[in-house]
Amino acid sequence: MLYKEAKETRCAWATNELLIEYHDTEWGVPKHEDQLLFEYLVLNGAQAGLSWLTILKRRGAYRKAFLNFDPQIVTSYGEKKSKNFYRMRGLSEIEGKSHRL
Repeated sequence: MLYKEAKETRCAWATNELLIEYHDTEWGVPKHEDQLLFEYLVLNGAQAGLSWLTILKRRGAYRKAFLNFDPQIVTSYGEKKSKNFYRMRGLSEIEGKSHRL
C-alpha cells in the first residue's frame, strides 16, 4: 500500500516510520506459516510491559537469538542456551523473560 493511500486509513498508533511500515505490511494480515506464527508468539510474549515499538526495534536481535524463529532449531536448544537469551544484546533486560518464552 502506498503511503499516500494508506495515510487516510492508517490507525492513529502508527506514528513513526517503523510503526507505519508494520501497520501497512503486517498488522491485520493473516499468518499461517509456523515460523511466522512462532515469531509473533515470541514477540508478543516479550512485549509484556514494553511498547510494541520497543519490540519492533529489537526484532533483529530476537531473530538472531531465535535463529530466525525456526521452531525446530529453537526447541533443540539446551537449558544453558535458553537461559542466556536475555543476556543477548538488544533483548529484554528483564532477567529470565526470554527464558519463559
